[in-house]
Amino acid sequence: MIFPIGDDNIVGGHKPIVSYSLILLNVVIFLYEISLSPGHFESFLEHFGSIPQEIIHGDDLFTLMTSMFLHGGWMHLIGNMVFLWIFADNIEAVIGSMGFLLFYILGGLAATAAHIVFNLHSGIPSVGASGAISAVMGAYLVMFPKSKIKVIVLVFFSTFTLSAIVFLGIWFAQQLLSGIGSINPSADQAGVAWWAHIGGFVFGLLAGWLLKKQYGHNYDYGNA
Repeated sequence: MIFPIGDDNIVGGHKPIVSYSLILLNVVIFLYEISLSPGHFESFLEHFGSIPQEIIHGDDLFTLMTSMFLHGGWMHLIGNMVFLWIFADNIEAVIGSMGFLLFYILGGLAATAAHIVFNLHSGIPSVGASGAISAVMGAYLVMFPKSKIKVIVLVFFSTFTLSAIVFLGIWFAQQLLSGIGSINPSADQAGVAWWAHIGGFVFGLLAGWLLKKQYGHNYDYGNA
């Protein structure tokens, strides 16, 4: 398994205030979550997580927002925050903090919508920032396809670099294959929200294309 640990950073541009603030907010909320007793922790996720069968009936629509700031465990949080830390700052550097915040929220909503479409009758709460982060990754692929992503092979603890288009292309292919597999009625519906990843990424691809047209495509990179 390979895991990203760095990338080529944009020189200049807007400071990643929103990107780092989102990381901090997610961490703070998770620290609150784990301060709860096991029973209250589960109730908290049930109340603020997005449950498809409730959303399609117009209930608890506020969870479309709250769910993208919750996580079910340390590895869930850490994995998402590393991806957000690596891929978000370049986009914010180009489109600005307020533009990035709007894009991030819309990406999260698009991801949740995709998850709901493929899980209409699910009573399981969906939580996590991965849908919004998938949107960030989709936009990154379009806006910075030649950026070098530094990755580590966890089994061997060796590092090397891949172009963004290769790394993110492989990542999306994995999500798509897993998403198609999850359509099988016998699949475990309590697992990863693959279609949130897919929906978020596709939204990011489309938004990235529009953003690249608006903000141009020539960027100066620093070190990975």
